[in-house]
Amino acid sequence: MPKKLTIFLTFLILLISGCATAPVRESIPSYSLNGTTYYPLIQLCNLRGINWQYDTFTRTIVLKKDSHTINLSVGDNLALVDGQARVLSHPVDMYQGTVVVPYKFKEDVIDALFKEYYPTHKRVSLAKIRKIVIDAGHGGYDPGTMGRSTGLREKDVNLDLAKRLGNLLKAEGIEVVYTRTTDRFISLQSRVDIANRSGADLFVSIHSNANRVRSMNGFEVYYVAPSVNDSSRALTSARNVGINLDNSDFASHSLDLKATLWDMIYTFNRAESIELSRSICRVINNNCETKVIGVKAARYYVLKGVRMPAVLIEVGFLSNSSEERMLKNAFYRQKIAESIMEGIGDYAQGASFVEVAKK
Repeated sequence: MPKKLTIFLTFLILLISGCATAPVRESIPSYSLNGTTYYPLIQLCNLRGINWQYDTFTRTIVLKKDSHTINLSVGDNLALVDGQARVLSHPVDMYQGTVVVPYKFKEDVIDALFKEYYPTHKRVSLAKIRKIVIDAGHGGYDPGTMGRSTGLREKDVNLDLAKRLGNLLKAEGIEVVYTRTTDRFISLQSRVDIANRSGADLFVSIHSNANRVRSMNGFEVYYVAPSVNDSSRALTSARNVGINLDNSDFASHSLDLKATLWDMIYTFNRAESIELSRSICRVINNNCETKVIGVKAARYYVLKGVRMPAVLIEVGFLSNSSEERMLKNAFYRQKIAESIMEGIGDYAQGASFVEVAKK
């Protein structure tokens, strides 16, 4: 039982609680493509402190560190290593929107030239979190906003970031539930229903922003506004959702008592959502070269509907040509996903979780 929530409920009932744990793995993800093991290049660069540049249009990559320079091209099995041509056993490829390199390149070039270990983000324990819902905004016939410079569609950015974040979380032992994994339309109510049926600890919705003022730019995170009537939400939940509190069956006997409990739960969830929002913004500010607008309250449908701490993240403005180009870059999107995960991890250090409701 969360300590903060217990303060509210101890006057009503004595609860017994525990925290689920999940293993944390330090290994870099690997993928099998056509029978060959590949590794995500950006994570190799991060682990070795290698500077990288990626040209979206030519799909060429330049890696630099100390006196070494490596030139690569997606789809090509020829690399220039410090000016010397080297034929790779398999070509550089793309997987799930990010550049991947064959294991022999990692072993013969990356590991040989760059032996030091340079973590770009601190290791954080996610052991208190067992399951997270990731919501990729828009989809299908609802494209969201669209960039004017390159035509980048919000629904595509959101889905790519959601999958990147999900892969990172799954690599840390977290169970991930997606509201969508393909380009299809999912109603707002369906997104809420998926989240509430999941029994997850957190809900994270990914979006891209837009504004008529094209100079507007930046990263921001929203939580459910205090103006949302928690008492009304609590009464609806009390009538339709069972309370799942350890060693307790008293709540089934009193609608008023259940409504009171739900009111407290929603108050608790809002406070936790604010802390999660702040944590994500702090990490983005430290890790990414982007303006952080900050934490805001909003009455978004998904934030009002879910019964767990929830945030809606606006990763940047597609209406801003500079941010549109940044969000089109797979390396930058990977950095955003890694920073969101780190923010979740930082938040988890001071959070506790309890499963309070099931259909």
